[in-house]
Amino acid sequence: MKRRRRQTAPAVEVPMGPMIDMVFLLLVFFMVSARPLKPEADIPIGLPGAAAQEEPLDVPDEHTLVIRADGSLHLNEEAVAEAADTVLDDLHRRLFRLQEAARLAGSELLVTLAPDDAARHQRLIDVLNACARAGIRGVTFDDPGGEAGDP
Repeated sequence: MKRRRRQTAPAVEVPMGPMIDMVFLLLVFFMVSARPLKPEADIPIGLPGAAAQEEPLDVPDEHTLVIRADGSLHLNEEAVAEAADTVLDDLHRRLFRLQEAARLAGSELLVTLAPDDAARHQRLIDVLNACARAGIRGVTFDDPGGEAGDP
């Protein structure tokens, strides 16, 4: 009986030198072929300017507009229109200035209408039109028993 000799598989050797050379060649190739990132362009930013004032102005967030029974209008207890004034240009100018001041301050202008129970509805519509022309969206109504409607 013959014995078979075990055949041993020859040991496989992986040459590391050429592999390291190939890794460095690939690294150099990718470094050379890669394009550098372009920095993002700066976006020009224009900051809003502020109007200089001689005296400090205390602007409340909410203004009360009282409509009296005779048709006169009082904005924050100051008369702004008489009963005969139907165009309400003075009221429009004041509301527009208040709206611009609130916009520059970064707040929303709120106008509370306090009509007297005996005030004409047309006068209320005139006031609402003046508020709309001034670009005021925050308009609310005071209840009839509220203290803003009391003279």
